[in-house]
Amino acid sequence: MAFWINAYNAFTLRAIVDHYPIRSGWLTLQPRNSIRQIDGVWTDLKWRAAGRTVTLDEIEHTILRPTFKDARVHFALNCASVSCPPLAAQPYRAETLDAQLNQAARAYLASPEGLRIEGNTLRVSSILKWYGEDFISQYAPRTPGAGDPKARAILGVVAAFGPTAAAQIARRGDARIAFLDYNWTLNDIAR
Repeated sequence: MAFWINAYNAFTLRAIVDHYPIRSGWLTLQPRNSIRQIDGVWTDLKWRAAGRTVTLDEIEHTILRPTFKDARVHFALNCASVSCPPLAAQPYRAETLDAQLNQAARAYLASPEGLRIEGNTLRVSSILKWYGEDFISQYAPRTPGAGDPKARAILGVVAAFGPTAAAQIARRGDARIAFLDYNWTLNDIAR
């Protein structure tokens, strides 16, 4: 799992470097400097890893998610956008992977891109909306109630990895969930 997370992140960085600077026409609906401006970045660009040719989508959706079934992977994969979980300073390693994934989850949910508290509402990253089903089996049982399993799973993730104030709200049983807009602007260095 560590190998494939590292491969995904390295190939994402390589795609950015190979197409940098990224600019689009003025009429685009996406940010002008976004990974989304690279045609086929997730589906068509091919990479060699572990003796096979893969795309970023294949690494994420054919290898990582179904093989390892660990939803914390969503806190480790970086899509080079402002709203992505931050790229880890060190590569993921098999012997420390569990602790690294926990730390990645905590770091992301401690950031304003991952989680914000507004009264009784937990505004969480759209990543949890898009991939909330991946969290159900492990995190839904952690929160009270018989409501929507995806919502309970999101609350369970916040209870497990969120900052103290957010975790307390998530555990109360009356928290509301809203999703943050996802900023696809390239996570670039300001000049």
